Amino acid sequence: MKLPPQSQLTDKKYQEIISLIDKLGINLSDIEEKFIHGGGRGGQKINKSTSAVQLKHLPTGTLIKYQKHRERAMNRVLALRELLDKLNPESKKLKEIEKVRKQKKRRKRRSDMEI
Repeated sequence: MKLPPQSQLTDKKYQEIISLIDKLGINLSDIEEKFIHGGGRGGQKINKSTSAVQLKHLPTGTLIKYQKHRERAMNRVLALRELLDKLNPESKKLKEIEKVRKQKKRRKRRSDMEI
């Protein structure tokens, strides 16, 4: 995979992505990139065009599918950011997901005790 063009991002955000790649020690050749047909609302155009992006980090097997925008380039950038967030152990998003899991587990235990 090649790095997405810088024209889609501000310089600050582009540098954040590059520094995060270096910090995590990720080799861009380990990321497999596919463009797939979109789906959902948006009519015929979204279903025919290949603007959705699928990124797979081969060493960990982490898979990201991204299709928020109609532009392929923007989806590439945002998918790469999401993949890096998933691979980063210090990510706020990852901590938030873990927090929700613990809350659900706690609620389930409490509801089981009431029965």
